[in-house]
Amino acid sequence: CVCVCVCPDVFNYTTLLLSEERGVLYVGAREAVYELNMSNVSIKSNQLLWKVPESDMSMCILKGKSKETDCRNYIRVLQVLDEDSLYVCGTHAFQPLCDYLGFRLQDRAEDGRGKCSFDPAQSFTTVMVDGELYSGTAYNFLGSEPIISRSSLLLRTEYSTSVLCSEPSFVFADVIREGQNSPDGDDDKIYYFFTEVSVEYEFFGKLLIPRIARVCKGDLGGQRTLQKKWTSFLKAKLVCSMPELNFVFNVVHDVFILKAPHWRDTIIYGVFTSQWGNVGLSAVCAYNMSSVHEVFSKGKFMQKATVEQSHTKWVRFNGITPSPRPGACINSLNRMQNINSSLQLPDKTLQFVKDHPLLEDPVLPIGNGPRLITKDVNYTQIAVQRVQALDGNIYDVIFTGTDKGLLHKSLVLEGEVHTVEEIQLLKNAEPIKTLLLSSQARFLYAGSDSGVVQSPTAFCEKYLSCVDCVLARDPYCAWDRPIYITLILCIFSLCVSVPVSRLTVGDSQQVLVKPGASADLPCPVRSNLAQVLWKLNGRVLTEASRFLLLSENGLLIYSVMPEDAGRYECWSVEASAGKNFTRLVAAYMLRLELPESVPSIAAQRPSSAASTVTPAEGNDGNGSGLTPARTDAPSLTTPPSSAIKPKSYIPLEVSNLPARTETLDPSAKYIQHNSSVALLSLFLLFFLLFLAALVYNCYMQYLPAPCLRLRSALLGSNKKPQPEYAACEAGLMDPVQEKTDQNGAHPLRTLRDTGYETEPECGNGGVPSGSDEDADDSPVKERPFDVDCTSQPIEYADADAPF
Repeated sequence: CVCVCVCPDVFNYTTLLLSEERGVLYVGAREAVYELNMSNVSIKSNQLLWKVPESDMSMCILKGKSKETDCRNYIRVLQVLDEDSLYVCGTHAFQPLCDYLGFRLQDRAEDGRGKCSFDPAQSFTTVMVDGELYSGTAYNFLGSEPIISRSSLLLRTEYSTSVLCSEPSFVFADVIREGQNSPDGDDDKIYYFFTEVSVEYEFFGKLLIPRIARVCKGDLGGQRTLQKKWTSFLKAKLVCSMPELNFVFNVVHDVFILKAPHWRDTIIYGVFTSQWGNVGLSAVCAYNMSSVHEVFSKGKFMQKATVEQSHTKWVRFNGITPSPRPGACINSLNRMQNINSSLQLPDKTLQFVKDHPLLEDPVLPIGNGPRLITKDVNYTQIAVQRVQALDGNIYDVIFTGTDKGLLHKSLVLEGEVHTVEEIQLLKNAEPIKTLLLSSQARFLYAGSDSGVVQSPTAFCEKYLSCVDCVLARDPYCAWDRPIYITLILCIFSLCVSVPVSRLTVGDSQQVLVKPGASADLPCPVRSNLAQVLWKLNGRVLTEASRFLLLSENGLLIYSVMPEDAGRYECWSVEASAGKNFTRLVAAYMLRLELPESVPSIAAQRPSSAASTVTPAEGNDGNGSGLTPARTDAPSLTTPPSSAIKPKSYIPLEVSNLPARTETLDPSAKYIQHNSSVALLSLFLLFFLLFLAALVYNCYMQYLPAPCLRLRSALLGSNKKPQPEYAACEAGLMDPVQEKTDQNGAHPLRTLRDTGYETEPECGNGGVPSGSDEDADDSPVKERPFDVDCTSQPIEYADADAPF
């Protein structure tokens, strides 16, 4: 059940005040204050409309502000003053105004500067401590003068760049009662949390730093130095980082202080993000109050540095610290020195704390890292509740609101954070700007721009079994009684005797897959901490197998083969109470979808005796061996369906033997057909074609001399060459013999075998002539290709035939 409060024409329900003594939730919105029933926020007890007069709105418009948004009265401060009245402040058209409410304004208007912000979009924080309002906000119209102040005595921080003039963004403030039963007579302290621009480091841009600041409740200011200024103001760096990755979350959005009976056991929780929003990470860090106290009481101071001293603006102060310690509250030791208030502190101490408000030592988180880290989620608000479970242990339940209207409930369990559930609180994807917890009514309240939402801290009715209750680890739920009991945790011992229904073979989901296709087997695991374990026929599958594991969502088997068939089981394995709890989540029977056998043509022909197929003996109708049997069925009768029905599937047994029994249906034998005959036939065809091409080119004299000799040997030596090439062929003879022609004109000389066919060379390129004048009577020169072409004139292929 989620209750929603939305009033017409009202916007910005971001200021919430829970008064559990009265059973009331106060809501401050734009120009309205509501008193709602704490058990059901849809029930409205009282309401007050506080609008801005026309004169003040006109002045706001003249200053350049928007009439529709800025020049309205946004209620920013709601604090319980006493049993009868509230203290309420609003922006009041950029002229902050405060009054007393009881449930009507008492016309005791006060100036709201230093108590409430001017700008409704500007950050601020307030806390009421013993009738005194402590605020962190801007003091001027422009918002350029941030201060931390106390309403009485107008006590505030010094206006200095070393104190707060670094664009602080306040998020939270609260009081820690350190003075209760303190052996040192210490004072109560108010802690502020904000993000500001760093003054320690030089950076190419504005580097943001989360801070924690402290002032003493009994601080009265100084007598001469720091008159009406804080004498106890100190601030330190709040660290939330992952040292192993060198990554820092440097913007704090909200803080919740989980208080304990003794202040040293108090834990501070904060939600952080990175300054660079593209990272998309949010973190929750926790801090011990004892560590915070150690830093403020014993930490080193920093001082401003000159350019010659360091590349940073601030460095460690290595001098002697004055006594009493600057920034410390008045305790029993100071009273023994006749220092009963800050007005009696020496000027040396006051001047030192005025010049050195920054501490060097940072406040480190518990475990030196975040308790919780989420990706693609921006946390805006946080609330924490401590719960004692049935096993006697105490758990911290963390509620975090996001900028999308979601609520995450997480549990610190065995040193780790387990997210129990995620709830969509707001209908619209808008930021949750305020988050409150009620320990008595077990409700949670969220404020946003569009409305107020009330939600129970647990939804125990959705756990339908003891196993689901155990694995959810919700400390608000139990299973040992008929009704749901709060503040009791379901533990493992309650459910070990409860039988868990396991899926049987008959309950398995049948999955038919064609050979070579892919199979997707989902595994719906509810728990976030469960690990998925897959088994095939009782054998555990690993990442080294041929399967592609899809994290915790299922199993993908690609290119299914016959050996992949069988029973697949998805088991969830989860640790609870020091034991491993296993549960069968899903089971599948994977089978191959094989095509049915087609009756042969011979079986469909008319025949006096048709044959049918019957199971082989000893296979119970499921074997692969088939024997024909004679039957008296008439011709043209279709064989019975059992004759062509594929055999029923038999799961493959896991065996260490290398051999495997063939269980394929005969109709699927084409999958394993032997293709060696086809490959041999193809090879012979190509070989014959090669031989034919070789013979053809050899016969046509297209190949070199070896082929020519082979051709000559095959055709016989009786065939003589053409007459026109007789001299050239004669010149290829190895013995050197000089011959003369019939006329005795030119001697013939054999040519050397070069391995190439050559054309008859004619006078070194000269055109042969038939006249005697062209004859060369000079001695024969050693030329490699000296062929007599005079007696054998060259005929060209394209020459005209002589007439």
